[in-house]
Amino acid sequence: MSSPALSKTPPRAVAAEAAARPALLLAWYDRHRRRLPWRPPAGERADPYRVWLSEIMLQQTGVKTVGPYFEKFLARWPEVEALGRASLDDVLRMWAGLGYYSRARNLHACAVAVLRDHGGAFPDTEEGLRSLPGIGSYTAAAIAAIAFGRRTMPVDGNIERVVSRLFAVEEPLPQAKPLIQQLAATLLGANESESRAGDSAQALMDLGSSICTPKKPACALCPLNDDCVARARGEQETYPRKAPKKTGALRRGAAFVVTRGDHLLVRSRPEKGLLGGMTEVPGSDWLAAQDDHAALQQAPALKGVARWHRKAGVVTHVFTHFPLELAVYTAHVPARARAPEGMRWVPVATLGDEALPNVMRKVIAHGLGK
Repeated sequence: MSSPALSKTPPRAVAAEAAARPALLLAWYDRHRRRLPWRPPAGERADPYRVWLSEIMLQQTGVKTVGPYFEKFLARWPEVEALGRASLDDVLRMWAGLGYYSRARNLHACAVAVLRDHGGAFPDTEEGLRSLPGIGSYTAAAIAAIAFGRRTMPVDGNIERVVSRLFAVEEPLPQAKPLIQQLAATLLGANESESRAGDSAQALMDLGSSICTPKKPACALCPLNDDCVARARGEQETYPRKAPKKTGALRRGAAFVVTRGDHLLVRSRPEKGLLGGMTEVPGSDWLAAQDDHAALQQAPALKGVARWHRKAGVVTHVFTHFPLELAVYTAHVPARARAPEGMRWVPVATLGDEALPNVMRKVIAHGLGK
């Protein structure tokens, strides 16, 4: 974890450099902090509800994508009490398109729990926050630090990158996470009474987003550049070290786009599991090595459908653990055709109000020829 350049530095000088890092980081943050919808002006206390809402949305999703969704949620449900009284269906509809839909279900469950068990106020400790649905170690630390000033350091992807470069952490991710967590905590500073834990965390996040980027980091502008081991070695872009990714096997299936005049046949997915509770058109199982014939045999039973028309091409989508290919079949049924059990007809014009995941938006657009 040490470099040749640092090995020649006297121990007292190294200690002094380490002690100066938190102050350098905060001074940079005070000048360059990002303006974000959930971040209050300098000197003002953060709203726990906004911090929590943004942190849940930002899990595996970028700031630019999250911004409009955050504003939309805040306009609809300005406080956790309002969100806790909303229906899960409404929350899923508002979340549609943001992906990773278990977050939306946990978001609603958490708001309900805060309202029911905590009188509408978020717990102000990591332990209390971790007891809530959908709040893990990182999110609890982020809310505790940013909203309540607790002396803890949440570590997201940006912070992992900054810290792994600053200390030249050789162990690959994810095995290196505990070590990176320990090293990141040293950037809070030694004096607890003067700690700005939330600002320190957000400073590292901003630094990783704007300066210490994955490719071509702007090291000359970094407040910690003189102390960065990876930069001294000229190996900035090789950190953090990462173990080879394991890609799941391709899964294949069929999706059935059925219209009755200006209505579309849809159903809701099971509450638990992938895309739980979301709206979809009927479809087959998604299985590795599944052939077209086997997928077609799982078409919904509809009177008046003599044959299914297969659309040219396939719809592709990549989930976290596997890629997916869907053949799309279409059919038109008479005006009085009933929806099979567990399915329903919805006007095509109101599909925007349905909780459709991105993969289903692609399927419907392909099937309707849009």
